[in-house]
Amino acid sequence: MFRKAFSWPKDENKELPIVDVSGDKVKLREKCIEDIADEYQWRIDPELSRLDATRPISMSYDDFAKYTQEEMRFPSYRSKRLAVDTLEGNHIGSVMYYDYDKSKKQAEIGIMIGDKSYWGQGYGTDTLTVLVSYLYSELKLDRIYLHTLSWNYRAQASFVKSGFKTVKPVKRGGQDFFLMDSLRQD
Repeated sequence: MFRKAFSWPKDENKELPIVDVSGDKVKLREKCIEDIADEYQWRIDPELSRLDATRPISMSYDDFAKYTQEEMRFPSYRSKRLAVDTLEGNHIGSVMYYDYDKSKKQAEIGIMIGDKSYWGQGYGTDTLTVLVSYLYSELKLDRIYLHTLSWNYRAQASFVKSGFKTVKPVKRGGQDFFLMDSLRQD
């Protein structure tokens, strides 16, 4: 009776498909508990936080681990956080899609190559290329978009290589971003 009174989306309680895909340099996979220590180190790093338009997290490692484990146990139907590994198995970053809207066939994405020794070598571009291909083929999206800081030229170049185009400037939280998107039709 309660279900009939409220029109919940039918897919709301379905989990998103398991991701395990590879590109030329990276493999995207589901996050696991072993990733937490790396993720924590990346989230407390001031340089990485600045590139992510955030501040370094201030919670303890134990609290971060508990939060991350809860997130893994109760996945959302509107977002998915993935680990980025090299093909050799080194955990180097994370990528996610969120605000997944099945009816509009679109989602926003975010990426962090946290291991700085892999910067400037095409790992971020390959990560995006693999994720975009996956989202178009598996989730049947028509549009994938992202927001990037207006001064982050290296990220913008990577996004362009992965098929994104600048749509317009956007101000969020007092910072200047560019909205960029990729369309299936392109």
